[in-house]
Amino acid sequence: MKRDSRLSSVLHALLHMAEHDGPMTSDVLAQCLGANPVVVRRTMGLLRNAGLVSAARGHAGGWRIAADLNSVNLRQLHEALGEPAIFAIGNRNENPQCLVEQSVNAALEDAFSDAEALLMTRFADVTLADLAQDFARRYASRRDVKE
Repeated sequence: MKRDSRLSSVLHALLHMAEHDGPMTSDVLAQCLGANPVVVRRTMGLLRNAGLVSAARGHAGGWRIAADLNSVNLRQLHEALGEPAIFAIGNRNENPQCLVEQSVNAALEDAFSDAEALLMTRFADVTLADLAQDFARRYASRRDVKE
């Protein structure tokens, strides 16, 4: 099963947008992400619907972050993307007649539920500002090494 990398891509795009002075076009963001501009527009549209980015048309248009980086967390972004499945693993049969398989499903569902709750709690604790600060720290340390 293919992994859903939209959250990672959105974070990448938003951090580029945060560092950029002015709006960024879908074409420029697509270059940053190594993606198709149509995919960028579709994904950014989901964020716009959630009030996290805005878009302007025209020569000086493009996408801008519309929310404070301190107020946007990974959980909100995950939700804006339609809450894609967290795990690529699952039950062999969702409605088994076999009692053994029912026991297996119950154990797996409990574990999946606990893991997802823990991950969503962690996502709620990490803001875009946290990621931007980490990027700035990494950038500064790399720049210091080169000088």
